Amino acid sequence: MNPLDQPMHAMNNLSPVVCPESIAAMPRSNDSHDQPNESIAAGPMSPAFPEQKRSVIWDVPFDHTTLDEAVDRIESLVRQGTPSYVITANLNYCMLNHRDRDLRPVTEDADLILADGQPIVLRSRMSKAALPERVAGSEMIYNIAERCRDHGWGIYFLGGEPGVALKCAEQLVAMYPGLKIAGVESPPFRALNEAEQVEQDQRIQQSGAAILLVAFGQPKGEKWIHKNYKRLGVPVSIQLGASFDFIAGTAKRAPLVWQKIGMEWAYRMCSDPKRLVPRYALNATFLLGALVEDWKRLVTGWGMGDWSNDSDPNRPSR
Repeated sequence: MNPLDQPMHAMNNLSPVVCPESIAAMPRSNDSHDQPNESIAAGPMSPAFPEQKRSVIWDVPFDHTTLDEAVDRIESLVRQGTPSYVITANLNYCMLNHRDRDLRPVTEDADLILADGQPIVLRSRMSKAALPERVAGSEMIYNIAERCRDHGWGIYFLGGEPGVALKCAEQLVAMYPGLKIAGVESPPFRALNEAEQVEQDQRIQQSGAAILLVAFGQPKGEKWIHKNYKRLGVPVSIQLGASFDFIAGTAKRAPLVWQKIGMEWAYRMCSDPKRLVPRYALNATFLLGALVEDWKRLVTGWGMGDWSNDSDPNRPSR
């Protein structure tokens, strides 16, 4: 039976939803982009990247990169083969990093940190080290899928409500025929016991995935990746949150005009007020306090240079 045709398990079922086989086995069109599997280590390496410039905004060191450059760097990390992880940090992540000491090592150890929030980009423009653009995880997932399809690399989808990751994978395969799905899994919303964790580890380790996409929410997803990424051995792991829901159609992303004016958060809040109003209220409080502190530093150091230590030579990319 095709794994996509298997019935979904209930959320509280001890057995997670798993699709261990490649969706590439499904009938697909004779697309000109279809290519045989390319070994991760095979072929020419991606161009070597110079030490990446970073700007520290609200204690988070963001990489100076565009969306296209971010995908190029992720490809380079895949080809290197050493387990690594990427953080797509929005305003909520900055707030959590400020308040949660346990999250700070996760932030510091990341191989790539992307500015997934317009307030972060706007704040960077008040300094001499402006970030080039917002890099939204919900956009980048399409570029990643296309790049993996082109190279024959597999993606493992982990997390989300039952059925969401599977639907997301199906949609991406339909958009990028030939995309290989190394696995799809929706584990229960609780800590796995020892036996379950061992089984999950084995599924991921044996999947041959080049990229592990995680949807556990913030900061659970980032912490989980930081704890497990070296043991799992997948070249690149990324927490992408609501991206699974957007692609699966279980949540609607804001229209482009809302995104361009930096008001995507308002659209999402109106679409899910019960869950998001409290969160965005906390974000707004944090943002106001952070801007006040920025203003104090500016006034205190008036005439002495930049706003802050946005460009921190002691915080290079790994």
